[in-house]
Amino acid sequence: MIVFFFLMIALVVVVAAVTLAVIGGGSEAVLPEAEPDRVADGLPETRPVTRADVDALRLPVAPRGYRMAEVDDVLERLAAELAERDARIAQLTAGAAAAAGAPADAPVDLVKRGDA
Repeated sequence: MIVFFFLMIALVVVVAAVTLAVIGGGSEAVLPEAEPDRVADGLPETRPVTRADVDALRLPVAPRGYRMAEVDDVLERLAAELAERDARIAQLTAGAAAAAGAPADAPVDLVKRGDA
């Protein structure tokens, strides 16, 4: 009978200790609020993306991999940068072909050789 009372008292003490630990035992929070994971140093908004920007980029990890919204944002930005560069390259190639008197769709050798 004494063992039963001892076990009941121990159970009440353990339940009270766990309850106080969960509640926090006061007005202060036990743990500070966690900041949501976001790309801290994302791709630059004020200039074109460089290789170093992509190399330095670290995407935040979620419980089951990467955060899809963050990865989608980065991929959309990179796709826009690549499309803009492709359009600029096509424009420069067409301009160089026109200056050389070649058809616009003909390949242009933009590197001058010293053997000419």
